[in-house]
Amino acid sequence: MTGFRPTYPLLTERLELRPHRMDDLDDLFAFHSRPEVVRYTPWPVRDREETRVALERKLPQGELTEVGQWLVLAIELRETGTVIGEVLLKWASEADRQGEIGFALHTDYQGKGLAAEAAREMLRVGFEELGLHRIVAVLDDRNTASAGLLERLGMRREAHHLQALQFKGEWANEYVYALLADEWRAGLSPRPGSAASDRG
Repeated sequence: MTGFRPTYPLLTERLELRPHRMDDLDDLFAFHSRPEVVRYTPWPVRDREETRVALERKLPQGELTEVGQWLVLAIELRETGTVIGEVLLKWASEADRQGEIGFALHTDYQGKGLAAEAAREMLRVGFEELGLHRIVAVLDDRNTASAGLLERLGMRREAHHLQALQFKGEWANEYVYALLADEWRAGLSPRPGSAASDRG
């Protein structure tokens, strides 16, 4: 495969998933600046200028041109046009058809099933469009809300790595969740409308 770009926008019942635009800055800053949102993300709390710099890096990440890249999409609430979070899909291996997902959501919109709705659509893109065989999610084991979300998506906890990395000044333990394409096709992933506590 030489590259991959979904047909945008990706629409779910309540959401539009699409590449970032510079006019997303105010909405991104609204949650990138919140400690409770970034507690388990790779980035720190950001001021407006740091958010702007990060946003510029996201602009070309609506397509995958080589292995190792992340597809990074804005989660836009269709009802209001507000960007309320981000959802990610990594093309981890072409030969082994491996991927990884991630997500972050503004605290005001958590607990409504929205992160699960976005993550489910990215699983669909990964399996049905990119042709991945296995998709994982890696998270801090203290992030119990996101762990529960992944389990509701039908993902299975495969590993628990103790003191796996230095994360924001301390040793962190990691959970690894995974889902196979055959499991996805068999319908093990719950359909839209399942309850979720979407902190991630």
